[in-house]
Amino acid sequence: MKPVCLVIGAGAGIGGNVAQRFAREGYHAVLCRRSDQEGLKRLVSTIEADGGTASGFLMNAIEDGSIESRVDAVEAEIGPIEVAVYNLGAQIGNRSLEDTSHKAFEMGWRLATFGLFRLAQAVCPLMAERGEGKVLVTSATAAMRGNPGQHSHAAAMGGRRLLCQTLNAEYGPKGIHVAHLVVDGSVDAPDTLGRMLGPERYQKMRETRGDGLMRPDKIAETYWHIAQQHRSVWTHELDLRPFSDSPWWNE
Repeated sequence: MKPVCLVIGAGAGIGGNVAQRFAREGYHAVLCRRSDQEGLKRLVSTIEADGGTASGFLMNAIEDGSIESRVDAVEAEIGPIEVAVYNLGAQIGNRSLEDTSHKAFEMGWRLATFGLFRLAQAVCPLMAERGEGKVLVTSATAAMRGNPGQHSHAAAMGGRRLLCQTLNAEYGPKGIHVAHLVVDGSVDAPDTLGRMLGPERYQKMRETRGDGLMRPDKIAETYWHIAQQHRSVWTHELDLRPFSDSPWWNE
């Protein structure tokens, strides 16, 4: 039976590339995303064409029981989850305080913090019973620095960061490696940055910025590296950014 890498938020950017990276190393990749059945099928087909195995599921992570039932089904029908990747974004856009509704603010929290809590509550006890496991959490600059118009995002991602710390404090001694990965820059991903900018602006940015955009396949290499660390030298937090950008603390 293959070990399983479960990816929550498996789009064509970071999530999909992480799934492909682990599948190349013999993991069965379980890809979950909210929408775009055809895109999901393409990711699964790409992994299979590369000699790996994968399963894809549409899942709305904010629905009660959706994450929990998927974890239960994977454990029962596919195999033990050795690596869980939480890659859901929580950006609701740049909004002033007055223009941030209660619903919008809460949505950021549900995606960034509550969803991770639910995944951890479902999978960490199972990993602890087995004495090992990895929870790799994608984060953002907003987890480290609050900027105007980012009230929901900064509060939500700050909560994500501190939740990773509490999970590490409780489950690290039980053999569970929890890592918080700050993506401090724009990722070259068609279904996130591309959708936000539109096809023409996205293509122009790719042409003009080149390696100033973060390549998701290279980001995936870091996820793989962290998952292979010996427990005497675990990384619990790191940040990634392109060479041409200023780091969050200098902006």
